Amino acid sequence: MLLVREDGTAVGTLGGGCVEGDIWFAAREILRNQGGPEFKDYYLNEDIAARDGLVCGGTMYFYLEPFWETDDFSDIGSELLGAYDGAEPAALATVVRSDGDTARLGAKLLLRSDGSVAGGIGTAELDEVALEAASRVAAVGANQSVDIDDQTELFIEGFTTPPTLVMVGGGHVGKATADLAHRLGYRVYIVDDREDFSNAERFPYAEETIVTPYTNWAQHLDINVNSFIVVASRGHWFDDVALESALTTKARYVGLLGSRRKTLMIYQRLLQEGVSRERLAEVRAPIGLDIGALEPEELAVSIMSEVIMARRGGKGSPMTMDDWYLDRAEQRANRAMGMPAD
Repeated sequence: MLLVREDGTAVGTLGGGCVEGDIWFAAREILRNQGGPEFKDYYLNEDIAARDGLVCGGTMYFYLEPFWETDDFSDIGSELLGAYDGAEPAALATVVRSDGDTARLGAKLLLRSDGSVAGGIGTAELDEVALEAASRVAAVGANQSVDIDDQTELFIEGFTTPPTLVMVGGGHVGKATADLAHRLGYRVYIVDDREDFSNAERFPYAEETIVTPYTNWAQHLDINVNSFIVVASRGHWFDDVALESALTTKARYVGLLGSRRKTLMIYQRLLQEGVSRERLAEVRAPIGLDIGALEPEELAVSIMSEVIMARRGGKGSPMTMDDWYLDRAEQRANRAMGMPAD
């Protein structure tokens, strides 16, 4: 996102490059001419992309919306800020592309966590589509684009607290993981039963450092669905009870550091205590992606990579192109050199 003020200053970015400059200019023109919302698309074919340095090519779509007065957005904005600051999650649906017949460009619908709504985007049928999508993204702070037809598109934004890492265990791996999570923009909470490993000096960026027995640590935090719990205490027995406490929360990710053997022993005990097999199946254990990590900092990369994958919906597989793309590049190179194609 890019916010353009009337004086030309801006906050945020759309990725840079010439297209961002065009959008900045278009936003200034809307403000100068007191225009309304606009939808723009840029088809970056190979010639245009190469000329402007945007070698990735593809098509980019932009929605521009002016706000003239504080009251234009203050009611909705205050609710969205409240969700970000810890109130109940909310979602906002906006009509970002329309021919004017199906829905009005810029129309908005706010969905609150209690099911109540404000505003509307058109017909009851459209509102229902927006509400269904909004209910999926609100609690996790995600975004989703919904095509109604060839001419109508909704953009759904979820608003909740920032992604939060709860690091249960402040040892070497916990420290490296918390440090990396902080650099990635996560709010960080530290839990340990030793004050030497959970304090503001060791974790100066932490929202809170909690010193408490692992058996009931989750009772000391309000953990929502946009939270990610990493259990990495100092031993088997502590991991056992720390994981049991973690499983009582709403966190969308719970990971356990350790070997398969230790994990199986913990699972056996928790099953005997009445924890369901389905709940244990949701635990990421052993935690992290398989990148051959050994050192604490490497383990932190492995762990946070899996956290990001869970948050963003990634697959964790290599992105290396297969031979088809290399063959295509070779064919083009041969044509450019005047060589016959195979």
